[in-house]
Amino acid sequence: MEGKTLSINDEWWKKSVVYQIYPRSFMDSNGDGIGDIQGIIEKLDYLRLLGADVIWLSPVYDSPNDDNGYDIRNYQAIMKEFGTMADFDQMLTEVHNRGMKLVMDLVVNHTSDEHIWFVESKKSKDNPYRDYYFWRKGKEGQEPNNWGSVFGGSAWQYDETTDEYYLHLFSKKQPDLNWENPKLRKEVYNMMKFWLDKGIDGFRMDVINMISKNPELPDGDKRKGQLYGDGGRYFMNGPRIHEFLQEMNQEVLSKYPVMTVGEMPGAAPEDAVLYTDPERKEVNMIFTFEHMDLDSAPGDKWNLKPFELVELKENLAKWQTALHNKGWNSLYWNNHDQPRIVSRFGDDDPYRVESAKMLAACLHFMQGTPYIYQGEEIGMTNVKFTSLDDYRDIETINMYNERRALGYSHEEIMNSIYGKGRDNARTPMQWDSTDNAGFTTGTPWIKVNPRYKEINAKAALEDPSSIFYFYQKLIQLRKEMDIITKGGFELLLKDHSQLFVYERKLYDERLLVVCNFSGEEVVVEDEAVGTKLKNDHVLLGNYETVGTNVLRPYEVIVLKNS
Repeated sequence: MEGKTLSINDEWWKKSVVYQIYPRSFMDSNGDGIGDIQGIIEKLDYLRLLGADVIWLSPVYDSPNDDNGYDIRNYQAIMKEFGTMADFDQMLTEVHNRGMKLVMDLVVNHTSDEHIWFVESKKSKDNPYRDYYFWRKGKEGQEPNNWGSVFGGSAWQYDETTDEYYLHLFSKKQPDLNWENPKLRKEVYNMMKFWLDKGIDGFRMDVINMISKNPELPDGDKRKGQLYGDGGRYFMNGPRIHEFLQEMNQEVLSKYPVMTVGEMPGAAPEDAVLYTDPERKEVNMIFTFEHMDLDSAPGDKWNLKPFELVELKENLAKWQTALHNKGWNSLYWNNHDQPRIVSRFGDDDPYRVESAKMLAACLHFMQGTPYIYQGEEIGMTNVKFTSLDDYRDIETINMYNERRALGYSHEEIMNSIYGKGRDNARTPMQWDSTDNAGFTTGTPWIKVNPRYKEINAKAALEDPSSIFYFYQKLIQLRKEMDIITKGGFELLLKDHSQLFVYERKLYDERLLVVCNFSGEEVVVEDEAVGTKLKNDHVLLGNYETVGTNVLRPYEVIVLKNS
């Protein structure tokens, strides 16, 4: 595919809905227990039926799988367990034949320690690849600074070959790339062109706002009781991040009709405005984490705290307002790093169906590009494995061992894992009620959620009132109604502890979205909202009948002015 110059108004992604596939857990075609590319091809018609416009594919590159594919050994080869490059090319063709687009994961903050760049880099201090990574001498017999890894332990690993340490913000098998090196940047841009020239339609950029580090690598702030310092302010939204992204855009992205979304922990709305302002030519949208951290204590995702609706409303409204007519929001509840939303902010029993639909509508009527994570459209839930042996996630296992050493009980730690562990999202997709949920004829790489007999895609497709068809309707409405993508946003009843109510406005058109986030009946006492509930046309609801000013448990009503 030839590169071409584009205008900044080529914004097909604003009307699009993205479906994320986690390949290892999506569909296994050959019975080895691991999802693969041929399995994805088998299920493309299912995604087309749902109405998805874009598939975001989590990494399928060659990898030793220390972090399930986010540790890349070769950016231009396919992981053997997933298939071949010919399989990939076939999948891309099949996606495009169905009128859908394919977005790849771009993981360029770090590589695998088995990548040829790193293999060379560690050989000697004068190796041409040495400066592709961060190498530093120890300090007084200790690591170069006090930063902790996101996955636990120090962010530095000693290597005796050259008597120096290398930086790894994630696993020790994921050394961080040094973006200060222009040769490294050119290598990354060439790799991006390789995939774009194949015809892919964009990138989701893994922790992309971490690629610019403060070159001094200073010690981070250390909280009481913590083993390591928090270096976040020295490597998130760093000093040259906008320069690097603008260069990437100029050298690569501006030449293709693509969609880009940057995963950016620690980015606030004012950062997002800069990253996503079309005039600045950086990325189309970012993933924020603020709303995903509201049920944890600050700085520690494993320290759970009760979810409070008022905080969620305030946060989402802040993002909706800050980016309106300036940048663009991404909208998500779930992904491969987050537990299942119906178990988190909803009620996975007895109001699983109602709360899943309510949460979907609450999100999809906001301004931004919605992301659906595999299984979300059928209401898949968190899982509670009792043994640590049944978990596969490196972050979860490291945290368990670290906390046991600090004196936490098994029960305390497992409760944190049940609430926030990443494997909640990674259990196999539940296709039907046969063995292993129809995911594999072999032994799955991670256990299937035991609720698959009740919750599966086959059952959803056979039920006209299922969560699946509710999502299908939401996707259709986004395509049909400009107010959803263009309208302004106003939060109503901001202090109400059970109702999330907001209004969208475009010219004379108005949508009112009323969501009950509780398992109780709630009377709408606000006169203005109550009047609209009585007089406006019901566009969508998650109960068969719609009442007036009394909302049933987890009810959502979307109204349009007459």
